[in-house]
Amino acid sequence: MAAQLDYLTLKEIFRRFHEVEPEPKGELDHTNAYTLVVAVALSAQATDVGVNKATKALFKTADTPEKMLALGEEGLIEHIKTIGLYRNKAKNVIKLSRILVEQYGGEVPSSRAALQSLPGVGRKTANVVLNMWWGVPAQAVDTHIFRIGNRTGICPGKDVDAVERAIEDNIPAEYQHHAHHWLILHGRYVCKARKPNCPACLIRDLCPFDEKTL
Repeated sequence: MAAQLDYLTLKEIFRRFHEVEPEPKGELDHTNAYTLVVAVALSAQATDVGVNKATKALFKTADTPEKMLALGEEGLIEHIKTIGLYRNKAKNVIKLSRILVEQYGGEVPSSRAALQSLPGVGRKTANVVLNMWWGVPAQAVDTHIFRIGNRTGICPGKDVDAVERAIEDNIPAEYQHHAHHWLILHGRYVCKARKPNCPACLIRDLCPFDEKTL
């Protein structure tokens, strides 16, 4: 685990991220808060590309909890059976849709606690929805962020909760809203797990990683 980088270094890192991509976007397709919740719940242990392929037709048929309940679990499975753990995910989507209808008037709640009370929605999913739909500077820590946070010292921590706190405590406030998107995209396409593309890295000179690739 790298040591936590200092404030000025972090500010320069995120200044560069912002300069290259001022408005980074999540890569899961969605049309409203409900389809975002479903897409993120389906994305666990699956790729965004794979989820988007499965939900392209699904969201044309079921873009509200009421329509999802009308489709039913077996109908949902037909749409998402190319995604890993699809049976369990289908059960959770139907359960959370029913809860949204019965307890929230068919609307997706905007608090972390309420979101996390939904089946299949953990803290990471709740933070994605809070960030992407309501503009809350919530940090959704995935495997990419955990890896590069510890590799680079941007946000080191022994577990995802510690990494989330490191982002919130150390990254300058003006970059908090988009911080997790910049980090996810950097980890997905540049600072990869097995062979990071260090020559293409825009923060290479600020990164303390000892095993940089040539």
